[in-house]
Amino acid sequence: MHSMTDVASAAAAAANPFFEDWPSGTPPFGRIAPEHFGPAFDAAFAQHDAEVAAIAADPAAPSFDNTIAALELGGRLLGRVSDVFHVLAGAHTNPALLAIERDIAPRRARHRDGILHNAALFDRIDTLYRTRASLGLTDEQQRVLERYYLDFKRAGAALGSDAKARLAAINERLASLGTAFSQNVLADEQAYMLRLEGEADLAGLPDDVRAAARSAAQERALEGYVITLSRSSVEPFLQYSSRRDLREKAFRAWIARGDGGGTTDNKAIIAEMVRLRAERAALLGYATFAHYRLDDAMAKTPQAVRGLLDQVWAPARARALADRDAMAALVRAEGGNFELAAHDWRYYAEKRRKLECDVDEAAIKPYLQLDRMIEAAFYTAQRLFGLKFERRLDVPVWHPDVAVWEVLDADGRHRGLFFGDYFARSSKRSGAWMTTLRDQEKLAGDISPLVVNVMNFSKGGEGEPTLLSFDDARTLFHEFGHALHALLSDVTYPIISGTSVQTDFVELPSQLYEHWLERSEILQRFAVHHRSGAAIPDDLLRRLLAARTFNQGFATVEYVASALFDLELHSLADSQSFDVAKFEEAVLARIGMPREIAMRHRPPHFAHVFSGGGYASAYYSYMWSEVLDADAFGAFEEAGDIFDPATARRLRDHVYAAGGSRDPAALYEAFRGRLPTPDALLRGRGLSELSANEPG
Repeated sequence: MHSMTDVASAAAAAANPFFEDWPSGTPPFGRIAPEHFGPAFDAAFAQHDAEVAAIAADPAAPSFDNTIAALELGGRLLGRVSDVFHVLAGAHTNPALLAIERDIAPRRARHRDGILHNAALFDRIDTLYRTRASLGLTDEQQRVLERYYLDFKRAGAALGSDAKARLAAINERLASLGTAFSQNVLADEQAYMLRLEGEADLAGLPDDVRAAARSAAQERALEGYVITLSRSSVEPFLQYSSRRDLREKAFRAWIARGDGGGTTDNKAIIAEMVRLRAERAALLGYATFAHYRLDDAMAKTPQAVRGLLDQVWAPARARALADRDAMAALVRAEGGNFELAAHDWRYYAEKRRKLECDVDEAAIKPYLQLDRMIEAAFYTAQRLFGLKFERRLDVPVWHPDVAVWEVLDADGRHRGLFFGDYFARSSKRSGAWMTTLRDQEKLAGDISPLVVNVMNFSKGGEGEPTLLSFDDARTLFHEFGHALHALLSDVTYPIISGTSVQTDFVELPSQLYEHWLERSEILQRFAVHHRSGAAIPDDLLRRLLAARTFNQGFATVEYVASALFDLELHSLADSQSFDVAKFEEAVLARIGMPREIAMRHRPPHFAHVFSGGGYASAYYSYMWSEVLDADAFGAFEEAGDIFDPATARRLRDHVYAAGGSRDPAALYEAFRGRLPTPDALLRGRGLSELSANEPG
């Protein structure tokens, strides 16, 4: 006889979409509810534990197939549940999902450590690694074995039981802290809005910024206009609003996320995370967390990272200070009786752009319609890689705003699905990112990827198209470059699929893709006026492209300051009684940070580094990859054709399709024939003429 509890449990399982086959592989989002995740995670953890236990206890001698390939085939249900959960938690969350996230984060860490600290399992991997030369493995299998060995070693698999237990406790606590950090930032973003009352509050704002502010108010069931802390809302406000008092109010709220002193304050969380990361590194035999993290990166050492950042910092700071002085003169010329402040920079930079470059961002946005920029990204992929994109209306999505395209190769073969979630909303974390609902592989069959781009663009007013700034359009191309890395992946094993590469290489495909947006071949075709349909005038296009390096001192300083802070923070060997506010102040004073510029990400909302830590001690990666991408695009320029077929083929084979199948330096050399220097980066940012005269 079955008990009533057993019957109820069976009925619940039968109704849970995670326990069904998904014929298309696409999650049935319309039927997935928060209550499905608890049972699904429980079953997934248990199933994966059993799979790993069977591999570790296998009486047969370890082989690549019965150990490494078996591990790659395991955890399928956990991957499915986790991927869906993380898309929803980031792009369309709610209180129930936030509660699940707080519960699941430490459980996932505990589960992962249970595998990585399994002594019998590591013995099998270690045996294979020591005898790898005699196993007859393919190059890809050699790389997969190496990644497994390094992952286990770097997680402490070779340590004693006491050290393993302490590492597991640290990892579990860090997972909880990272979740709390990101939820605090989200709470601060959701809680704040600057309401604009009447024409006086709207002074200086162009029509598209007003329309976006009206749309933000309507989403919150409010009359009038609202500025939020989404970058695509607050930055245009700071750029155009002639109300200095309101600019200051919005700016102070923006840089104070996670720093309010109440229940959502993140400073104590940061202090604990820094201590725990340093302790973890010491347990693993590294001098600092930065040494630990960078040992498995292209950079290899903190010194190499610092060398690059210092080389860029000096000329960038010199350019920013010269720009500051020019804007201060503009303030005086207008009769302003005040010192230029951080909340003034974007406003006066825009005035200078109009005066010196004869480029008005407000005159450009009408030509940058979201739909046309998506088409431009697709067209570039078609010209480079032969891809075709066909809109699909039959694929389930998590929000009505999400669009889906089927991606096809030139011969019509199915390549994957691409999901675009482009608009800001209160249920979405700020920023822009790429993720997957399924990765490409060939081990469990010919598995095609399900790839997601998430943005936070301000939606156009009712009946109006969504218009982008040039930076917004660049973000779209950037994230689509990541998407192509996953869509074009052509490997056998999941662990090296798509974007599963070192952090300071993963930004190469995304940042490289941005270069095509800046070409007249793309803009003349896709930058058309949203009302008249006319192409962007040649003269405006010429001025736009000529102004690409305008304000690059500011952009470089705000980024490099964040990267240097991250590196210095994680280079601390002793972080007891750590005060993040004092440390931030000391780092900025030491590097000579201009007081008129704020870091791109202040510590209390530096999600790259503290929300899970994906970029902890690795925020420099964007600039490291920029050295690569500036040089890589040079290959097309040298060929005399930005769509040169032979160069595009090498790029596809050795970068976009290769995933983590080889060492990233070897992949880059296979594409370019050599490794790059920072020269192209400095030229691209308009800083090369300053670098020779500045200390490095």
